Order: sequence, then C-alpha cells, then structure tokens
Amino acid sequence: MLTYIVRRLLMIIPLLIVLSIVSFIIIQLPPGDYLTVYMEQLRRSGALVSEETIARLVREYGLDRPIYMQYFIWIKNIVTQGNFGRSFQWNKPINELIRERLVLSVVLSLLSITLTWLIGVPIGIYSAIRQYSVFDYIFTFIGFIGLSVPGFLLALIIIWFAYSQFGLMVTGLFSQTYVDAPWTLAKVIDMLKHIWVPVIIIGMAGTAGLIRTMRANLLDELRKQYVIVARAKGLPERKLLFKYPVRIAINPMISTIGWTLPSIFSGETIVSIVLNLPTMGPLFMQALLAQDMYLAGSFVLIASFLTLIGTLLSDILLAWVDPRIRYENVGSGG
Repeated sequence: MLTYIVRRLLMIIPLLIVLSIVSFIIIQLPPGDYLTVYMEQLRRSGALVSEETIARLVREYGLDRPIYMQYFIWIKNIVTQGNFGRSFQWNKPINELIRERLVLSVVLSLLSITLTWLIGVPIGIYSAIRQYSVFDYIFTFIGFIGLSVPGFLLALIIIWFAYSQFGLMVTGLFSQTYVDAPWTLAKVIDMLKHIWVPVIIIGMAGTAGLIRTMRANLLDELRKQYVIVARAKGLPERKLLFKYPVRIAINPMISTIGWTLPSIFSGETIVSIVLNLPTMGPLFMQALLAQDMYLAGSFVLIASFLTLIGTLLSDILLAWVDPRIRYENVGSGG
C-alpha cells in the first residue's frame, strides 16, 4: 500500500510539469506580452509609469529572455515565492486576489458538499431498501427535478420569489453593513444568515445525483449472491447492509473526490454570478472575459493540481474502504 502511494506521488510530478506548460501556453496565447498589455492598461487609465517600474517588470518576468526562460522564471517564482504574477484587470498581485476570495469559496463549497452527503447517502440507502415504496417514488421524483433544473435557474426563481412575496434580497453573502467591514464575530454571524440560500441551491443538483447513484449501486449489490446467502444464514439485516453492500456501493462517490477539490476552489461559477457571491468562480470568469491571462493561467494550474491531489486521495480512500482494491494493489507489487 505504501509503495502504491509513493508511486502515485511520483507520477504526479511529470503530470504537473505538463500541466504547468499548458497553463503557461494559455498565458502566452494573446498577442503581445505581459508588459505590453500592462502598459497599455496603465496608459488608458492615465497613469504614468517610471522607467524603474518597467525595468523591474522586465526583470521579474524575464520578458527580455527567450520564451522557455520566461516559463522557468514563472515556475521559479511560484515554487520559491508563491508568486503567480499580477492581474491586468485588477492591477493587484494574483495571490492577493485569490486570498480575498478563497476562504468564502472553501466555506461555501464545503457546506454544500456536506449537505449533499448528509442528505443524499441516507436517502439513497432508504430508497434502495424500500424500493417502489411511496417515499421511494417521492425521492425519485425530487431527484429528477434536482437533476433537470439548472442551479442558476433555481437561483433566479428563489430570488424572484423571495423578493416578490417577502420583499427580501437573498443575493450576496453579507448585509450592506458588513460587505467591506473587517472580519468580526458579527460579520461571521451575518454570513451564516445569508449563506444557507447558495448552499441549498448549489447542493441540490449534487444531492439529487448522489441519491440516484447510491440507490442504483446499492440495489445492484443487494441482488448479489453473497447478500442472499448471508441473509439466508440469518445475519441481522442492519449488519448485513452496512458490512459490505453499503461500503461497496459508496465507492463511486468516493472516486469523485478528484473533482471535489477543484470545485471547492472554483465553486459553482454561474450560480455565484447570479447570486452575486464574492467567490473564486466569478473571478475566473472575469479573467477569461478580460483576457487576464496570468490570472486565468494560475486558475488552470491550481485547479489541475487540486484535481491530481483529489484523484490520489480518491484512490487511497478506495483502497481503505474496499479490501479488494487493497489486495489487488498488494498482489501487483503496489
């Protein structure tokens, strides 16, 4: 098992190198270079740039050097200083922009994922063991609605209903008083009062999909021979259910952790735009629309890295949950 983990970690290194090259190519796609675009934006805003500033930017990004040297300088700045560059559109360091929104994105996504699992897994188990019951039909219907209605449309409906019926604005994560205020206990409490709306909206589609997946997988397991034999031998139903069938049926959900980490970083972009949430997703969208390539390339690189780490965690958890996977790895030398 340890050898398997080490081997997977070593595989991540060349993948990260390839992904970093792809991200840098994205940065270089627009015409001109970083300094040209940056100077043009400053000129439009009427700002004056000193020769010292120009020289510093040329040295910092290696713009007087070949393209491959610029790539190595960019990677060196990221690895040694955590410096991803500077945003054209916001005229700020990318690190600062990410830091401003990362906490809110992580809190929102983790709450949505937690809600999804707390609701989706138990309902999926109940629907499987009570197949074709009234509640199974109800949950199935709700699941189809959740899968078919886009999150942004649900957000628009909730915004309209809350305002037309109660005169409430449910957009944003803070009241107007706390939008630009420093973090205090009062601001945290105000955020918790507003965050439940986006959590429900973002989590609804995931919950519906999780219910359907859990139900289908568990039904398939409950029809297998080992379950029939164990039941015939008089094994208690609860112990029979949770010892193997549920553990095996939950494997596909564990394998999706590889997608969960980048979703925590970016969040539900369109829903965040509709609800005016200060999270990472809208920032990435604005970077693409404005051709803010250092910011967009940094997003691609970070999301790719999180996907690789999430995939590794998925494989480790699968080997821990399902003994068959662990034995296969041991038998193959991993």
